[in-house]
Amino acid sequence: MRNKIIIILIFVFALIFVRMVSSNISKSNSAKMKKSMGAPTVTVDTVKSQPVRREFDAPARVVAKYRVEILARINGYLTKSYFKEGDFVKAGQLLFEIEPQQYSYAAGLAKGNLDNAKAQQTYYNKQLARYKELVDNDYIARSDYDNVLAQRDAYNAQVQSMQNAYNDAQRNLSYTKVKAPVDGRVGIIDVTVGNYVSTSSGPLTTINSSNPMYVTFPLESKDYAELVRIDGSPNVKREVEFTFSSGQKYEYRGTQDFYDNNIDESTGTITMRATFPNPDAVLLQGDFGKIKIYSNKEDDMPVVPQTATMENQEGLYVYVLDEADNPKLTYIKTMGQVGTDWVVSDGVKKGDRIITTGMQKVIPGSPVKIVKNAVQDSNPQQKKPNLFIRIFNKLKRILGGATVK
Repeated sequence: MRNKIIIILIFVFALIFVRMVSSNISKSNSAKMKKSMGAPTVTVDTVKSQPVRREFDAPARVVAKYRVEILARINGYLTKSYFKEGDFVKAGQLLFEIEPQQYSYAAGLAKGNLDNAKAQQTYYNKQLARYKELVDNDYIARSDYDNVLAQRDAYNAQVQSMQNAYNDAQRNLSYTKVKAPVDGRVGIIDVTVGNYVSTSSGPLTTINSSNPMYVTFPLESKDYAELVRIDGSPNVKREVEFTFSSGQKYEYRGTQDFYDNNIDESTGTITMRATFPNPDAVLLQGDFGKIKIYSNKEDDMPVVPQTATMENQEGLYVYVLDEADNPKLTYIKTMGQVGTDWVVSDGVKKGDRIITTGMQKVIPGSPVKIVKNAVQDSNPQQKKPNLFIRIFNKLKRILGGATVK
């Protein structure tokens, strides 16, 4: 009996000791686990580069290649109109008629004066030939010949003057037929038939050419410098895309064929122009949108996997590691994609180290655990019984009795 009491006391003291040791071990393991859980497991890759055609965006405005105001070049009443507003017209097509009667009369009068002068010119040319023969044979005085010569020369000058007057009268008569100077679409008629028009009346209507069309755009000076650097020269024709303000992309591509000779000091932009085919008259004078201009040559640009990026209200971002392997949240600007990679125009450069998986638990500036493979073990080892249970079971086996798990 006494021996059993001693064994029980020893067992109780052993349990108390084991409990204390087990508690300390458990606290130590818990601290290690918390520290391990505070450093998320991530994989890291180096930013690479790839040759791509650069693209730059800018606001744009559609401008007709020819914008012609149709003006009256003579005075008179507008008697006829030969088109409807919005019609497409060809160069030389008749648009308006200004009353022609007075200009027809003036042209007829000028023609009569010209014919009279020509008849007198013909008469004195014949007289001069006769007088020349007579004076050569000394039948008349030299002065008589000189008088006929002077008369002939005067009518030569009169014929020239009358010819100019007749031409001017014909010109004014032709202005009674107002014709389209270019191909294009006619706008609103500003002066209707029956009104008196003059050279100071203002436009009768306006014609905008429709094919091809210009698109002008202000490109930022730094983007222009990049284009020149990539292509090696400013005198290069580049491919351009136009997108309407509705977001719809225009089906035809244009060619940038002009750039201004100065940078606007107030905006820091250079005005450029592209020419677009417009066979269906979809592009209209004054329309707004945006353009995308492409470099002719390729440029090495950093690329990052799309799976390595995240997005918030500020935009796309990645986590870049510094020399101490601490992550830094870095926003990036993209300019398209190649396969499953974003092409980056700003934010990271070739050689930067970025986190490619495990970004969801990363805290900027906090340590991370870098591994080659971020896939976690889905079958952890079975948990072993703690030290207290193992000792208790051993004593129970000595004394006899059931063990615990």
